[in-house]
Amino acid sequence: MELAADSEGSVRFEATVGGAIPVLSTVEDYGPEKITAVRGVLNGTANFILSRMAAEGLGYEHVLAEAQDLGVAETDPSFDVEGTDAALKCVIVANVLAGGDRTYTLEDATVEGIKDIPGSALELAQEDGQTIRLIGEVAGGEVRVGPRLVPEHGTLAPTGTRNIVQLETANAGRLNVSGRGAGGPETATAVLADVGRLE
Repeated sequence: MELAADSEGSVRFEATVGGAIPVLSTVEDYGPEKITAVRGVLNGTANFILSRMAAEGLGYEHVLAEAQDLGVAETDPSFDVEGTDAALKCVIVANVLAGGDRTYTLEDATVEGIKDIPGSALELAQEDGQTIRLIGEVAGGEVRVGPRLVPEHGTLAPTGTRNIVQLETANAGRLNVSGRGAGGPETATAVLADVGRLE
């Protein structure tokens, strides 16, 4: 960003947060100073695992193996299931919101993954009309990622590999943007949208 500021160029990186979901451009359009908080499901692999565990009553290891067979999870899924991927996306959002007043890194984030969530926790949550999702949040100058209880059929409980981001705004209330958070065509769509913004 410093290099971009010192040049006549511009750096665009919409695809780095939420794939095809227009998270960063929405923040830009509304103005970072008008966004009071950002939270959501930002990792499709973790979301697939949690939603399958809840829907089928299956254990973590079983669903992880299924996700790997389907190509949804990497051979080494630690980046996704430990929350690092979602945290990095939240760090990018935090830096956009800060507008250069502060620089966030992964070390500034509080991160907890999903590996240790037993199937029984999801069953107990369901009995109470809730479920568990890996939620990333940027609010009050803090970056946090971890498993959270959310309403089972609520906005923050997408199924499969879908992502969703909620933007809390000063004047327009809560905005929800959702869609596919990864994939070749999805990423290409976001990259081409950025190219269009440079014209």
